[in-house]
Amino acid sequence: MSEVLRAEDVGLVRDGRPLLKEVSLTVRAGEHWALLGTNGAGKSTLLGLLGAVVHPTRGTVEVLGRRLGRVDLRELRAHVGHVNPRHPLTSPLTVRDVVLTGVTNSVEPVPRWRPSPEQEERAEALIGTLGLAALGDARWPTLSQGQRGRTLIARALMPEPRLLLLDEPATGLDLPGRERLIEALEELRAAHPRLATVLVTHHVEELPPGTTHALLLRDGRVIAQGRAEEVLTGDQVGTCFGLPLTLQRHEGRWSVRIRRA
Repeated sequence: MSEVLRAEDVGLVRDGRPLLKEVSLTVRAGEHWALLGTNGAGKSTLLGLLGAVVHPTRGTVEVLGRRLGRVDLRELRAHVGHVNPRHPLTSPLTVRDVVLTGVTNSVEPVPRWRPSPEQEERAEALIGTLGLAALGDARWPTLSQGQRGRTLIARALMPEPRLLLLDEPATGLDLPGRERLIEALEELRAAHPRLATVLVTHHVEELPPGTTHALLLRDGRVIAQGRAEEVLTGDQVGTCFGLPLTLQRHEGRWSVRIRRA
């Protein structure tokens, strides 16, 4: 399958401190990766590299076949959906209007710009896929954090990106919100079979059943990566988090507990 992104021997140093060290990763169309690790492990930093937000200090990153440092980052970012649940949007737009700003990649509607009928139809379809069909006219300040997160995912998908990056999308969600988000991600995977996703999280319980691959980071280095069923084991995840752990999987979902003597 075609490569969506490739990072080779990537390192990143900030203020004299190495944040990533010799990280390599290849993501192909239709793959769904999880990046796991403790706070400060480098997960969000790596996601920023993959989303063409920052440049590596060493090594190479190619996103959609274009090498960072040789391409206009603003043009490249238009083809990558990057979802941060801490989005700074504050204006009282409706869900529908927020999703449509994904076309222009703006926080507010662009003056005198009007979406085409095809764009409006796509927005409605995405709103439905993300479980927001009843909330199209609801205004942003009235939404729960989970509803905002799903709205931002729909917004990121408006330009029809080949790659979707999700930075801790379940942060702050209660149990129903988390489960609705995971269900929406599964519906998204089924509706867009060639879309590749990379999801950052601290918790294996937040991983959708459709997760195909995983990468474990500790102190900026890769502990393990590959097929999810091979990487997400008690020993390897325990090494990543520095705890003796036992992982179990039931109906595609993972759970974890500390292994007692």
